[in-house]
Amino acid sequence: MTIRMHPRTHARSVASAIAFALLLTVTACQRIGHSAEPAVVIPPPATDEPLGSSDSETAVFAGGCFWGVQGVFQHVKGVTKAVSGYAGGGSGHAHYDDVGTGRTGHAESVQVTFDPHQVTYGQLLQIYFSVAHDPTQFNRQGPDVGSQYRSTIFAMNDAQKNVAAGYIAQLDRSGAYARPIVTTIETGKTFYPAERYHQDYLTLNPGEPYIAINDLPKIENLKRLFPERWREQPVLVYAH
Repeated sequence: MTIRMHPRTHARSVASAIAFALLLTVTACQRIGHSAEPAVVIPPPATDEPLGSSDSETAVFAGGCFWGVQGVFQHVKGVTKAVSGYAGGGSGHAHYDDVGTGRTGHAESVQVTFDPHQVTYGQLLQIYFSVAHDPTQFNRQGPDVGSQYRSTIFAMNDAQKNVAAGYIAQLDRSGAYARPIVTTIETGKTFYPAERYHQDYLTLNPGEPYIAINDLPKIENLKRLFPERWREQPVLVYAH
């Protein structure tokens, strides 16, 4: 197995080292149907965003490390681009080293551009809550801890905000999760694309232990639970 690594924060490096030590065990678990973050089967939102006249719309989601979230949405039909980046903090700029301190207010996020005639905002939310991350973990996802890994929907307009708020309430009432959903909704925040080496990371580094343990199961869950939304070839940020 070839393992390709990129410089990360100390915490992420430690997590990858631990992941490497556990790789054989986790792989064995995956063969019998288990994964690091099991998907949750949930209904679609009862109320979705009205279909507009535009052929393109943008959504921004934060749900832990952006590698896996980006990878999931890159495999969704109707998504034309999914860019890793930062949102939620102050204006001006955002850089990985600064965001990684947890003091900038930014969260690792993914900006999803999609054709609402092919996939709706509500359907993206269903994938986000079901397979892209665990919305019951507060200020963390898996081995990554801090407000920069929080579960947040950055609503682009009132329609998105209302659909997201209604869906969170619906899912909490459904009892689909053992714990309450902690996902927040933030508005009026600027999205900043991440550095190039973070883009398309899951596709380029499938053998890295962190990806194999934490993120590839999300891709398999998307394919299994949402076959009608699945696209085999991911839509990448860069041609490689």
